[in-house]
Amino acid sequence: MQERTPALYEMTVSQARTADLASQRRLAAPPEPVAHIGERTIPGPGGDLTIRLYYPGGPGPLPTLLYFFGGGWTLGSVDTADAICRRLTNAAGCLTICVGYRLAPEHKFPAAVEDCHAAAGWVARHFADIDADPTRLVVGGDSAGGNLAAAVSLRARDAGGPSLIGQLLVYPNTDFGADTPSMRENTDPYFFNQTSVRWYWQHYLRRPEDGADPLASPLRAADHRALPPALVLTAEHDPIRDEGEQYARVLSQAGVRVESTRYQGMVHGFFAMSGAVDAARDAQEQAAAWLRARWSESEVLGRVGHR
Repeated sequence: MQERTPALYEMTVSQARTADLASQRRLAAPPEPVAHIGERTIPGPGGDLTIRLYYPGGPGPLPTLLYFFGGGWTLGSVDTADAICRRLTNAAGCLTICVGYRLAPEHKFPAAVEDCHAAAGWVARHFADIDADPTRLVVGGDSAGGNLAAAVSLRARDAGGPSLIGQLLVYPNTDFGADTPSMRENTDPYFFNQTSVRWYWQHYLRRPEDGADPLASPLRAADHRALPPALVLTAEHDPIRDEGEQYARVLSQAGVRVESTRYQGMVHGFFAMSGAVDAARDAQEQAAAWLRARWSESEVLGRVGHR
């Protein structure tokens, strides 16, 4: 009998990081060529940060997606998000910048939020250096990356910048300790389950009380008004499905424009599985179409505002 492959939460963090990267590369579609890829080192609140820039063909200044990779704030890197960033760059016609934020447990909350917000601020200040359009900046990410995109949107609003025109939230964590039907129902040991969720949160937070902070649990923010428009994508068989959909509802109730789609039959992580499941390619195209709409609307509003 073949021995069962251990779950990521049964491994050491180092082993889990290696296994996660291998899995991402195995399930993603072959990397698409883009016009140019570059890397830069920028100053961050805890030291230098690496950002990877994916350029489409065509002239700038370019609409820009600042992308935060998933991995429960513990796993992942700019490499695990490579295929996604290439696809969105081409399909949305934008500069995509992936941020190599600090990981837990070496760097606990709020280190990742601080890094991602600092990267957004750097992009807004250095737009001319990288051929970015500062009036068309969107933040996005999957899983923990979606959590960070929501947190950065909250922080940018409350800190007076940078200005964001959208947030792309792919099955985001939004509420520490959530006790929802989807959390209770999705217990399959071979997939992402409630044990996985607890394992990641335990690495990320210094203490459980930090989970009440809106920058860790965006659903708990006292006010969701005046946040950028959002696209929220969720998966049917995902323990954090309900909290992602709750966040979409809360944003809508606060007057934020929201599109929300649940991908039936899908599990957590499917967005990165473009080489294995059709729904991943469909979801990436939906994300790209939404981004193109954001670029177009912002461009029109910019022309009107300069008349």
